[in-house]
Amino acid sequence: MVKTSKESVKPAGKSPLVQGVLSAVMAALVTVATYVVQIPNPATGGYLNFGDVVIFISALSFGPIVGGFAGAVGSAFADMISPYAQWAPFTFVIKGVEGVIAGLISNRKDVSRDVLAVIVAGVEMVTGYFISAFYPLQYGWAALTEVPINITQITAGGIVGIPVARIIRKRLPETLKTNKL
Repeated sequence: MVKTSKESVKPAGKSPLVQGVLSAVMAALVTVATYVVQIPNPATGGYLNFGDVVIFISALSFGPIVGGFAGAVGSAFADMISPYAQWAPFTFVIKGVEGVIAGLISNRKDVSRDVLAVIVAGVEMVTGYFISAFYPLQYGWAALTEVPINITQITAGGIVGIPVARIIRKRLPETLKTNKL
């Protein structure tokens, strides 16, 4: 059976190659955004950064696979190359789940779904870091100092990430559909 041209053209959003390339590029951007601005929290050894902006751009623009990979790999790598390596295993899981949640909730069409995605993913992130700081890293109640820092990151991530993702979604659909990236 011969395939017609319509049948043989897969949407790039579903293409493993494009998913892989987008995941790698977005992970690199998350690393840079996380590494460039690091404001330390001496109480827990954590830090404020702006990697969540790129995690949300990734998840809201390209979905849970790209968002999850970019969040996990990009954020953990930034921890590993900075003085915050003790956070890397926790960051890998927390930021990866954050990207997956945001990508699953967003339907990449409705801004209210994007806002909900940022809020739900943000609650997961804040809770994940609080639990990680409190128990495994044994900072005890000093873990509460992470909460406002992480809320600031989520807020910045949503304020910048949602509009940027909307612009990307409006400008790239034909490119993604034709597999010409």
